[in-house]
Amino acid sequence: MSNSVDALLLARLSDCIAAQMGLYFPVERHADLQRGLSAAARRFGFADSAECARELIATPLSRAQIEILAEHLTVGETYFFREQKTFEALEQHLLPELLQARRNSGDRHLRLWSAGCCTGEEPYSLAITLSRMMPDLDDWQITILATDINPRFLQRAEDGIYGKWSLRATPPAARERYFARTADECFQLLPSIRQMVTFAPCNLVAEEDFTALHAGAMDIIFCRNVLMYLQREQAARVIGNFHGALLEGGWYVTSPSETSPLLASRFRTVSFPGAFLYRKQDIETPRPEKPRVRPAVAPVKAAPLSKTTVRAKTRVAPVQPTPVQPVQAELLKATAFADDLKAARRAADRGDLAAALEACDSLIATDKLDAASHYLRATILQEQGATNEAAAGLKRALYLDPNFVLAHFALGNLARQENQGAAAERHFSHALALLRDKEPAWVLPESEGVTAGALAELIVSLTQREKVES
Repeated sequence: MSNSVDALLLARLSDCIAAQMGLYFPVERHADLQRGLSAAARRFGFADSAECARELIATPLSRAQIEILAEHLTVGETYFFREQKTFEALEQHLLPELLQARRNSGDRHLRLWSAGCCTGEEPYSLAITLSRMMPDLDDWQITILATDINPRFLQRAEDGIYGKWSLRATPPAARERYFARTADECFQLLPSIRQMVTFAPCNLVAEEDFTALHAGAMDIIFCRNVLMYLQREQAARVIGNFHGALLEGGWYVTSPSETSPLLASRFRTVSFPGAFLYRKQDIETPRPEKPRVRPAVAPVKAAPLSKTTVRAKTRVAPVQPTPVQPVQAELLKATAFADDLKAARRAADRGDLAAALEACDSLIATDKLDAASHYLRATILQEQGATNEAAAGLKRALYLDPNFVLAHFALGNLARQENQGAAAERHFSHALALLRDKEPAWVLPESEGVTAGALAELIVSLTQREKVES
């Protein structure tokens, strides 16, 4: 079997899979895509990986093709009670408040969703938590929906059998109470816990899957370590769907590594010791500002008409072609530049990072002093993993525009990820100082709809969490 696939064909396949499955393989991960394709090609009955790739690209992927590709392109590594601080916030704050409110109202329904559940450790951790907290569990109607795109993961999850490594963060008492030892020294969840969880296939980027699940009226949605694999445009759409699926006051739980202004634009950020979560709470989405056109020169005032000029109107000279005036030419040039910047941003949103980067380089060559172009280029480099070059680009953007709030926030986030606490605090402080001068509903330029108030709330939550953990 020939496993060799040329770079161009692999890039086209990557775009196809990203658009229809939400699995994003940038150039740095093309080797992973190549290995997954080779394994999937055998399942599809192809002797040649390149031929298989061309066939997959030729027509929309079927459900069967998506499931087979998902088996070979997704990697599942998780464990029970992962990110312990998140579960502490759930058990000590979210659930007690929610359960008390429901008991007071007489509505004993509870609905949770584990999206991207992998092999089931997360939804079963939720089931164990509820079982431990609720002595009146039998009096409630509890739904724990668990979904994943990989059918093999779902089958393993339904079996409920796990090795010691999956239970490495499970308290010994919980291990003894909720699991039974198997003959091969594994652990199987008790039927009472397995029955609390309903597993179903779901492609998060497919709107029809959301509709088929009837996933509305959720109290809490867990979706951790999933959005990082989606393109920005898809992540924004998925976040919007989750927002719509939650009840007012419901909670969205993501991984600490997935902090994003996209989340802050839809949810309120709430900080807990060692964790920050997102709540659906009356956030108005203001209309985005119109694109700004940078005037190159001051507008020219027309001279007033004299009486002589008015009298001369009766004698009209032949109309000559009017040359484009310098002011008009500059305005047209600025408008074209703004349009090119939008096109570069759209290319980045759909995952065509190479084209977006090339467009940014062209924009910067045209106007080296445009901070927005440097900022967009830096965000693309960051997504490609070139963090040092991204940081340099963000610093250039700030040199050109010291009041560029999003550049300060991005540098603070980069520093936080590199464990550079002092640098992160400095950039976050600069961003907050600039945001205090803005109305909370003011939409930040280059932010795709994020308001000053939402970003300030996110930064405060991040800084509070850093102080607690330090």
